[in-house]
Amino acid sequence: MSRIREAGGEALSIPTDVTRRADVQALVDLAVASHGRLDVLISNAGIGPIGPLDDLRVDDWEAMVDINVKGLLYGIAAALPLFRAQKVGHFVNILSTSGIKIVPDQAVYAATKNAGRTITEGLRQESGPDLRVTGISPGMVKTEFTDGISDPDTRAAMEERMAIAISPDAVARAAAYAIEQPANVDVGDIVIRPTAQG
Repeated sequence: MSRIREAGGEALSIPTDVTRRADVQALVDLAVASHGRLDVLISNAGIGPIGPLDDLRVDDWEAMVDINVKGLLYGIAAALPLFRAQKVGHFVNILSTSGIKIVPDQAVYAATKNAGRTITEGLRQESGPDLRVTGISPGMVKTEFTDGISDPDTRAAMEERMAIAISPDAVARAAAYAIEQPANVDVGDIVIRPTAQG
């Protein structure tokens, strides 16, 4: 938020747990109360405590479903009625290349990202001429992704792979590109990954 303010912009925030529908609704309500409208909702919350299915980390599986799938749906539930009433709005959903290329230890994570991809495409088809819907699938990005991986071997392997990761700014620029297009242009899917990622 400091970077936004340093650039002369305004930034507001409230604590938001995307697993709580009321929190997501409160975030949308804050935007409307502050600015009279909501133009774009970017659903970026996600976790990836990946590991082998044999580990039976059911709590991790449930957390991924709650955040990566239900959190995305709660954002849609909060913003879609408003976007319909405004007759304009743009959903930008951050997905993952893990939902495109399935690899060992990421079955549940990839499943949640594929659910997000399906929801995003369904929403795009249902949106009609007034709303826009964009799915962005990043590859390896320099984030705290590995912090949630409890299996030491999986974590070590992922940390090694993260050496090629791109900056989060690259994902932000992809979102900005989709948003700044004319109102009648809908950028459906963007895949962005390090050049070294296979």
